[in-house]
Amino acid sequence: MKINRPRGTRDFLPEVTARRRHVEGKMRDVVKNWGYSEIITPTFESLDLFTLKSGEGIIGELYNFTDKGDREMTLRPELTAPVMRMYVNEMQATQKPLKLFYFENCFRYERPQKGRFREFWQFGVEVIGSSRSDADAEVIALATNMLDSAGIKGDLHVGHLGIIRHILSVLETEQQSQIMRLVDKKDDTGLDDYLEQTNEPADLRRTLLELICLTGNDAVEKARDVIGNISELDTFKKLLTLLDAYGIDYNVDFGIARGLDYYTGMVFEIYAEGLGAQNQVCGGGSYNLIKLFGGGDVPSTGFGIGFDRIMEICEVKADET
Repeated sequence: MKINRPRGTRDFLPEVTARRRHVEGKMRDVVKNWGYSEIITPTFESLDLFTLKSGEGIIGELYNFTDKGDREMTLRPELTAPVMRMYVNEMQATQKPLKLFYFENCFRYERPQKGRFREFWQFGVEVIGSSRSDADAEVIALATNMLDSAGIKGDLHVGHLGIIRHILSVLETEQQSQIMRLVDKKDDTGLDDYLEQTNEPADLRRTLLELICLTGNDAVEKARDVIGNISELDTFKKLLTLLDAYGIDYNVDFGIARGLDYYTGMVFEIYAEGLGAQNQVCGGGSYNLIKLFGGGDVPSTGFGIGFDRIMEICEVKADET
């Protein structure tokens, strides 16, 4: 009887494996040279770890199961939540900031398509215990450095959720969350319909829609004209000054939301050519998850790189040479 590999997974033959290990090695060298230490978390975790972070709606995307002890478990769909759980369990007394990285496989039960698989690999970094702009700038610089080492030229977009949240602070939490999700999806029609449906004040609607359309390196000053001189803009400006010191090219983009409630401030995304519509290869930002899992109010910042998308670009480049 012939048994095929499961749908949404891949076999990597020797030559493909060698190429993947080569690129992985280059990225590992960079992150280690920046002083980050590698960690490994379990392949499966308690289902609650991810429903606490993302809500019950995520269950449909998971490889979840009940084990022989009647416990609800799931294969990990991402690695930020497991790292935060590890911190709460094992590392709260460790001197901070902690600088950690990981390279592991993850699993999502979704329809396989070009560049998206049910088993995929994620390279990520977390800095735990610093709320300074220096930490935010460092992780962005590290992400660009890692992509450079793989020969990937990315288009970096940087925003700050604290500025959008300042506008939405007069609304109920659930309304804020829904608006952030619509902004994250770039669903302008859905956002306009929702603001109309919930009868939000006209000045709030106008300010929000003006802000999320601001892009480019003069966007901060334009934002001051829209919402005034708030402290979040000063913090964001400091981050951009640090990125300038790193010599990093970036685009300010107030339309980045990342749609999850635990993101608190800086957010960024990096896009690469050669992937069509699904061209985001890296995303991250500053967040607070640790208190959700029973720890203290500890700020964190980090990012995840979609390693399979990186390899897809590398394969295209190899075919062209």
